[in-house]
Amino acid sequence: MTRTPIVAGNWKMNKTPPESLQFVRDLLPKIETFGTVEKVVAPTYLSLTAVASALQGSPVKLAAQNGHWEASGAYTSEVSVAMLRDYVSYVIVGHSETRAYLNETDESVNRKAKAVLAKGLGVIIAVGESLEQNDAGQTESFVSGQVRAALDGVPAGDMARVVIAYEPIWAIGTGRSASGELANTIIASAVRDTISDMYGQTVAEAARIQYGGSVKPSNMAEFMSQPDIDGALVGGASLDVNDFASLIEIASRVKGS
Repeated sequence: MTRTPIVAGNWKMNKTPPESLQFVRDLLPKIETFGTVEKVVAPTYLSLTAVASALQGSPVKLAAQNGHWEASGAYTSEVSVAMLRDYVSYVIVGHSETRAYLNETDESVNRKAKAVLAKGLGVIIAVGESLEQNDAGQTESFVSGQVRAALDGVPAGDMARVVIAYEPIWAIGTGRSASGELANTIIASAVRDTISDMYGQTVAEAARIQYGGSVKPSNMAEFMSQPDIDGALVGGASLDVNDFASLIEIASRVKGS
């Protein structure tokens, strides 16, 4: 089965609104020929509306870095999925940094994922183990458990709008990354096989699964050449317009059809 590769840039807490606008204006002419790749950028909340306007009619989609499941209420500092719906195509949930710094739990990831899907949007669900869990041989069971928890109660009909991003915590922002072969093995066994167990082989074969964790132009082809890796969720390299365009080009060349 052919799956459309998806490359998403998570800008985290970087780029002012003017910087974000300049980035997408510089990016668009560099990637206009790579139509076989779905391209996504995730600016800060502050930049979302301006970037949404700049990307209107372009092939680049917009994602939010998080979103609350309640439509409104007394949740100081939060932004609801309902508020994001008119601006973004995707919402990222469960990133290891929100799990570590903002006390994100498997339960809240699940609630957010279902809220995103209920609004007709796509969701990028991040999963991944710590170095300690990896060293202890717990990667497969831990990541599989995260996938099961995140998708609990999600109907099979919504799975076409779900992207799973496998991001080993020990590889995020450290310069270290799993080898392509190792990442593919974990993605196949802990993610795709878990989806198959929950929804059946047809849904699992159609599911798109990204790798994330110190992805850069020098190792992108290694990851994209793996049969079960369908794209990348990129942090640092997505902040440089030439690097990000290069990642999209590599994904198009290796995975494009």
